[in-house]
Amino acid sequence: MQLINLLGQALWMGFAMLWEILWPLVLGFALSGAVQAVVSKGEMSKLLPNDSPKSLAIATGLGAASSSCSYAAVALARSIFRKGADFTAAMAFELASTNLVVELSIILIVLMGWQFAAAEFAGGVLMVIIVAILFRMMLSRQLVREAREQADKGIKGVMEGHAEMDMSVEGGGSIWQRLTSAEGITSVSHYFVMDVLAVWKDIVGGLLIAGALGAWVPGTFWQSFFLTSHPIATTFWGPIIGPLVAVVSFVCSVGNIPLAAVLWNGGISFGGVIAFVYADLIILPIIDIYRKYYGWKVTALVVGIFYLAMALAALGIELLFAGLGLIPQHRNAEVVEMAITFNYTTWLNIIFLGLTVFLLVRFLKTGGPKMLAHMH
Repeated sequence: MQLINLLGQALWMGFAMLWEILWPLVLGFALSGAVQAVVSKGEMSKLLPNDSPKSLAIATGLGAASSSCSYAAVALARSIFRKGADFTAAMAFELASTNLVVELSIILIVLMGWQFAAAEFAGGVLMVIIVAILFRMMLSRQLVREAREQADKGIKGVMEGHAEMDMSVEGGGSIWQRLTSAEGITSVSHYFVMDVLAVWKDIVGGLLIAGALGAWVPGTFWQSFFLTSHPIATTFWGPIIGPLVAVVSFVCSVGNIPLAAVLWNGGISFGGVIAFVYADLIILPIIDIYRKYYGWKVTALVVGIFYLAMALAALGIELLFAGLGLIPQHRNAEVVEMAITFNYTTWLNIIFLGLTVFLLVRFLKTGGPKMLAHMH
C-alpha cells in the first residue's frame, strides 16, 4: 500500500507539473512553428562557410529560429556540415537551436522566473563564443577531415527526416501575409505537430523523473549534495555537477525544465540550473549519435569542449547576475505545486488546447500523416 501511495504521489506531481506548463508548451511550439514556416533551411550551408563572427552570428540566429528538439538539432547540424558548412558554425547552430528557442524561454519564465530565462539566453550566447574560441584552439584540420569523412557515410542517427524537412513558405508578400495564408497555416500546423512528436518522450520522461525526485527525495539530500551550507563552494560546484546530472538523466530539450525546477528547489546554485539546462546536448544517447556522425576522436573533443563551455558560461552568468542582484532569493519554482485550481492557468490551458485541436485538425486534413513516415 505504501508503494502504491508513493507511485501515486509521484504521478500526481508529474501531472501537476504538466498542467502548469501545458499552455507555455503549446504557445512555444506554435511560435516556433510560425518562425520555421517563414525561415527556409535551404540556404543554411551557404550562409555558414567559416567560423567568422558573422557566420557564427548567423548560425546562432538560424538555430534560435529552429525546432527545440535536441535530436533534430544534432541531425540538422550534421546535414549542413555535409553540405559544406563550417564545423564550428554547425555546432553553434546546434547549441542555439536547443538553448535560444522561444519555447524554452517561455517555460522558464512561467515556471522559474524571468531571471532564469534571461540568464539562459545570455549564457547561451556566451557559450557559443567560448565553444568557437576552444574549437579554434583545439580543432585541427585533420580532425575536421575525419569528421567530414565519417559524416559523409550517412550513418543514421535519430530524427533524420524531421531535421531535413523544409516546409517554409516562400514567395512574395510580407512575413505576416505568408504566415496567414492557407499555405502558411498548413506549414505551421505541420511544424507544430511534428515538433511535439519529436520531443514528447523527453517531456513525459522529464515530468516523471521530476515528479519522482520531487516526491521521494528529501530536501536534506539535495542540500547535502549541492553543498548548500558552503555558499562559495556551491557557486562553483553547481556548474560542474549540473551537466553531469543532465548526462545521466537522459532527458533533453524542454523536457529537462521540470527537473531543473526540482533541482533549484533542492538547493543547486543558479549557475548549476543554467548548466543543467544547457547539457541536453551531451546526454548519453546524443553522445552515441555524435560517435556515429563524426567518429570517436571528434566526439570526445566535442563533448569535452561543450561541457567546459557549459560550465564556464553558467559560472560567468551566475557571477554577473549575482553582481547585479538578479538571482532569486526564494526557491519556490511553480512547477512543483501539488494542487490544481481553477485559475488563470486553467483558462489559458483551455484556450491553448483549443489552438492545439485546430492545428491538429489542419495537420490531419492537409496530408500531415503521410509525412510522419519521412519524419523518422
